[in-house]
Amino acid sequence: MSSKRFNSLPSDTKVIPADVIEKLISIVKKNCTTKFEESIDLNLQINNKQKKNEINLRTIVNLPSGTGKKIKVAVVCEDNKLQESKDAGADITGGDDFIEKIKNGNLDFEKLICTPGMMIKLSKLGKILGPKGLMPNPKLGSVTNDLKKAISDAKSGQVEIKNDKDGNIGLSLGKKSFSDDKLLKNFNIIFETLEREKGNHKVKGELIKNAFLTSTMGVSYKIKLPKNI
Repeated sequence: MSSKRFNSLPSDTKVIPADVIEKLISIVKKNCTTKFEESIDLNLQINNKQKKNEINLRTIVNLPSGTGKKIKVAVVCEDNKLQESKDAGADITGGDDFIEKIKNGNLDFEKLICTPGMMIKLSKLGKILGPKGLMPNPKLGSVTNDLKKAISDAKSGQVEIKNDKDGNIGLSLGKKSFSDDKLLKNFNIIFETLEREKGNHKVKGELIKNAFLTSTMGVSYKIKLPKNI
């Protein structure tokens, strides 16, 4: 049964013509009528079925306005780097003992960073970390000796862009409390990253088929894309 709150939201937004992101941000924020602070979310459908191969995007982007979320960061490193990782703001840090805890199912973190020297040991836990998207990856900056930068990036608004098998990508642009300008800056950097990925993957035609803006408990609006990406 639908709530009074949900019934008060606009209906049939799917039939509304696509509009530019600058207009939609304020509309979606007005629909955030729950008692908690909702996220402003971006949902994309990409053209991942190419003639010669299937595209699987996986990259990171540092959102200039952050995400508004507190990320619990864990670090696996050598003993001589434990203090460095703590000083850099890691919430959990450890070596062989921590790897053993992960092996036993202790996954009380949202981002895992590992030094190259410890990655050989950690890689054996692929069946545990992989399905949850927690396995560190050097291409995504989470296997590194520069722990200070990796931890700072993770906590200040770094998000991963990754499509599922059907070509869907879900990302948060920030919170309702963010100014429209801050949300717009995050949107723009995401699309700059996608445009770069389109070139890297040599995509024929458009990469983005559809884009929608919504909030955690709101309704969805189709976005008129800034250009053919």
